[in-house]
Amino acid sequence: MTETPAPAVLSAALVSRAPKALLHDHLDGGLRPQTIIDLANESGYAGLPASDADALGQWFRDSADSGSLERYLETFSHTVAVMQTADQLSRVARECAIDLAADGVVYAETRFAPEQHVAGGLSLTEVIEAVLEGLRDGEAEAAAAGTPIRMVALLTAMRHAAKSDEIAELAVRYRDQGVGGFDIAGAEAGFPPSRHLSAFEYLRRENAHFTIHAGEAFGLPSIWEAIQWCGADRLGHGVRIMDDITVSDSDSADAEGEGATLGRLAAYVRDCRIPLEMCPTSNLQTGAAESIATHPISLLKDLRFRVTINTDNRLMSGTSMSREMQLLVDEAGWTLDDLRWATINAMKSAFIPFDERLAIIEHVVKPGYAALSAAT
Repeated sequence: MTETPAPAVLSAALVSRAPKALLHDHLDGGLRPQTIIDLANESGYAGLPASDADALGQWFRDSADSGSLERYLETFSHTVAVMQTADQLSRVARECAIDLAADGVVYAETRFAPEQHVAGGLSLTEVIEAVLEGLRDGEAEAAAAGTPIRMVALLTAMRHAAKSDEIAELAVRYRDQGVGGFDIAGAEAGFPPSRHLSAFEYLRRENAHFTIHAGEAFGLPSIWEAIQWCGADRLGHGVRIMDDITVSDSDSADAEGEGATLGRLAAYVRDCRIPLEMCPTSNLQTGAAESIATHPISLLKDLRFRVTINTDNRLMSGTSMSREMQLLVDEAGWTLDDLRWATINAMKSAFIPFDERLAIIEHVVKPGYAALSAAT
């Protein structure tokens, strides 16, 4: 009897070359440590916990791993503090595009909350225009370096604030200038998405895309409201959808759902192909998952939910798309076909027109993975 050959081991070098699509990445969570230091020195910000780039990067990772929500949130106070002028915002956005492109990302959506960047006197529109300028500059530099990338911005409103209607209107105003859609973020508990229902109703009337952070720190009610009350196109994280899935034997839960029983909400999410913007390393840091090996993303993949792989906050998690993929390969047994499938999922779910999505899938993603497959 002929044995089925084991899947080829995917090296870090090979995974780094894989085309990647990123839907969930926070601009203020992905700065280079040296950039933070440079901008702090230029602006006179004296609150940094370290003045050396390596030490500062380690401080961000340690703080995010500390288990203390207060210390985790403190990390963003430092990055936001050095993102208060047009030049600062443009530099951070430009470097975001360059860094992602160097990691093999061919399409990315980076999100930011304009209301968090007005302390230096900028208007909300000036904040948005500075970020968009930086993204375009970064795209141009990446293309010149031979690593082309398509960058799209998402405008985020904070759940605890009262600017969601205004931010939603700005997302529509700038949607033909590089803004792909809208998002809300912040603490889920006590701040349900339905508090911002008027913003979501406006976006739907305007045929605009939006995603909602839901199902990370809070459970099924957050997911249900995001979908059924607010009409979210995608779910930011969505890891707690597992609360509506019962698995009698995880080894038997295959692509047809054998071995798993889906509740009504989980079945609806899968049936409607609602994309899940999953961030494995970040979920470990926030306690939403216990390990990469047991992270729900793998079971949800096997059950054929539309899962996507994302970074969330690259600085705080010390991560990249290549690292997230490699962790799934090394610790959860993902194959090259799995990575390809998740990448195509992300491109199908991107907030750009259908023909543009299809062009990237057919002319970049599929040929890229075919070449890698031939090399293994």
